Amino acid sequence: MKSFEIITRSGKKSIPVGADHPLLLLAGPCALESGELGWKVAQEMKAICERLGVSYVFKASFDKANRTSLDSFRGPGLRNGLRQLDRIRQEVDVPVVSDVHETKQMDLAADALDIIQIPAFLCRQTDLLIAAAKTGKTVNLKKGQFLSPWDMKHAVEKLRAAGCDRILLTERGASFGYNNLVVDMRSLPVMRSFGCPVLFDATHSVQLPGGLGGTSGGQRKFIPPLSRAAMAVGIDGLFMEVHPDPAKALCDGPNSIPLNKVEALLEQLLVIREAVQKLTYG
Repeated sequence: MKSFEIITRSGKKSIPVGADHPLLLLAGPCALESGELGWKVAQEMKAICERLGVSYVFKASFDKANRTSLDSFRGPGLRNGLRQLDRIRQEVDVPVVSDVHETKQMDLAADALDIIQIPAFLCRQTDLLIAAAKTGKTVNLKKGQFLSPWDMKHAVEKLRAAGCDRILLTERGASFGYNNLVVDMRSLPVMRSFGCPVLFDATHSVQLPGGLGGTSGGQRKFIPPLSRAAMAVGIDGLFMEVHPDPAKALCDGPNSIPLNKVEALLEQLLVIREAVQKLTYG
């Protein structure tokens, strides 16, 4: 598995990612509910990660284009959302990542983001992958719930053929009947074998898509055990939806982890990661 450096938008610093580098964490609210909320989460998460020696990237979607219901909250939209993310990036001094859904969004997104994220349900969209690759940014490619892990090799090859050599792959569970996901831990080493650092999406993996009728449900209680299992298998980073009060979150609250629970969980996970590294590398 190849390590590489995520080049930040400022160009003044980079973030090494891989098995022999600090754990990478992409964390923040599902959608950018407000600049103030995003700023608060980014500030607190940055402090937590600095204490623990974790590399932190703030995540929030400027537009959730795949909501269950037409009435669901989607976020502030492209231009306003990117402005808010850029402000968080500058004022909190953290890299930022967000989903990009359309090729026509790519240039504006690349000007504001440090990492371009391809949503799971769009992971096979050739034109979108090529546009993301051509930005020169690191791309976080989320595995589709409908794909086997070995099929992700083709999506990786599309990015590489278009010139992208900084690719993160994220496991977020596979469809298991209706309104349910299951995590096949085999997918983590399979996707690592493609030469890409692999992240585990600890919160979408416990989502129940459409499980509440007009919205998605979730089983937050399974975030810690699944995260521990993924860390024991071997991963290079984590993706988490974090909210100060998930019960009041406008998006994905049932599968978000409370902000005040994050540090204790990360402490556990880092102990497991250290043990795995010792067993693997001596």
